[in-house]
Amino acid sequence: IDKYDYIEIEDKKTNTIKGIIVSGKYLDEIRAMIKKIIKEKKKKEIDEFMKFAGIVSGDTKDMSEKELRKYHASKYLEK
Repeated sequence: IDKYDYIEIEDKKTNTIKGIIVSGKYLDEIRAMIKKIIKEKKKKEIDEFMKFAGIVSGDTKDMSEKELRKYHASKYLEK
């Protein structure tokens, strides 16, 4: 394993990649990339949700996403 940069784990029956094993020398870079991808994915999901959060409660009218975030953050902090 030490002589490889990464190793792919493949399911031979379905010919699909199930995962990879990455050399320790790339650990910090790969970890940072994965964290960034997860953060962007969560932000996108929250942005999609926030578009409808104000519509359901009827309290946001024509606010932008940024205004919605600020509004809901202030409501959360009041509690």
